[in-house]
Amino acid sequence: MKKIYKSFIQKAHELTELKSILDLLKWDLETTLPKRGVNVRAGQIATLSVMYHKKITSPNLQELLDQIADEDLDLWLKSSVKQLRRERDRAVCIPEGLVRELAKTTSLAYEAWVQARKKSSFPLFSPWLDKVLALKRKEAECFQSFSHPYEALLDEYEPEMKVSSLDRLFQSVKPRLRSLLDRTRASKHRPEHSILKGCFPISQQKTLGRLILTKMGFDWKSGHLDTSPHPFCVGISPMDVRITTRYVKENFSSSFFAVMHEGGHALYEQGLDTQYYGLPACEATSLGVHESQSRLWENQVARSRPFWEYWLPKIKKHFPGSLEKTSLDSFLKAINHVKPSYIRVEADEVTYGLHVILRYELEKLMIEGNLQVKDLEETWNSKMKEYLGIVPERSSEGVLQDTHWSQGLIGYFPTYLLGNLYAAQIFSQVDNDLPSLDQHLRNGHFKPLREWLREKIHRHGKTKSPDELIKNISGTSLDSDYMLNYLEKKFGELYTLDKPTISY
Repeated sequence: MKKIYKSFIQKAHELTELKSILDLLKWDLETTLPKRGVNVRAGQIATLSVMYHKKITSPNLQELLDQIADEDLDLWLKSSVKQLRRERDRAVCIPEGLVRELAKTTSLAYEAWVQARKKSSFPLFSPWLDKVLALKRKEAECFQSFSHPYEALLDEYEPEMKVSSLDRLFQSVKPRLRSLLDRTRASKHRPEHSILKGCFPISQQKTLGRLILTKMGFDWKSGHLDTSPHPFCVGISPMDVRITTRYVKENFSSSFFAVMHEGGHALYEQGLDTQYYGLPACEATSLGVHESQSRLWENQVARSRPFWEYWLPKIKKHFPGSLEKTSLDSFLKAINHVKPSYIRVEADEVTYGLHVILRYELEKLMIEGNLQVKDLEETWNSKMKEYLGIVPERSSEGVLQDTHWSQGLIGYFPTYLLGNLYAAQIFSQVDNDLPSLDQHLRNGHFKPLREWLREKIHRHGKTKSPDELIKNISGTSLDSDYMLNYLEKKFGELYTLDKPTISY
């Protein structure tokens, strides 16, 4: 191997290892860190963030990238050079002091959010959100090449996605989701959701979570399941993937679907090609595609009839007495009920997109300076009323329910709806390529689907852009009609709806 290749790989590995240490510190912050350790942890994260920034912005790395660009590179090295150059170009725009301040402030703001959420008190968190937003605006101002300040932040999570494209996409989706919601609410064929409630001991829910993850193909030698206030997944490496969930004693489905959701993320992380670990290309191609994997497992798989033909009898045995008189038909209708709710992560497939659009619109307004934090809760509640017809009674069910803004993840929320769009488009091809999938699910076999996703998506990492990936799978760029047609068909049948008469 040429010396320049070795030098590039060494530099790339050092950066990857520093990022993985930061991810590990943040995972611990959100799971097991003692409360009194928060200030020290914030300093640790800030120090390591600055170390990473120094390394990626060093002139030596720029020289190395310029030199290796002239070499005849294989796909993985070529993609890794492109990705590292892209990350470096972003990093050199941001002053070191801002990197330190952002890292420390968001670590402290996360703990403030946890406490504010427990007490359902937005005023406890709002000063911290003001600080985070001020810093994120400064970060956005560092980039001159974007047409909108929000776009500079969005680009970190969904590369090359434009605000104008996102606006067009979401504006086309919103009226159809609201129309479908109105039609389901007007239907006389409404399911009884209360059948899901009962007594489901948390210890047994934890056992069930491990069982479903094992069936999905989660590698326990390379992964871990824990508890946190907000479910999440972090890939320290393909050999160390951490996921969390939260439990509700009265309803097992809350944790069950969260585990499958985060399990979908985890399978992507564990499915990356380990021989290229350490190279920048050995990462998920975007958060929208990442989200497609979690939403596909949570919705297209875990809310389907074939899936529950296998799992419902097992759930009844696992929680004796709670669901024993529940029929498959009534259970399926209950887990697929459409009803506006306060909590995004527990929203049904129809209203979920409206939750995301609401957050996107709010954070874009805040970054533009057109919405102040002091007015955020009122505006949040107003949009909830407009889009979903409900108003949260407590801050913990409204503006405080998500952790993202405390962590400075502005620009992240749109990837959740993009994930739904990608998932529907991907699954339409799964149906074509795996005609026996329903039978596999009836038998509790997930391997054919997992291996299809691994071959078509996971193993490629960043060697393909999101657009290249979806075109290779489906033959077209991202198209919202796949998701909207899927929802119209599924909920039209569940709620015995007439076809819409509105022309969109």
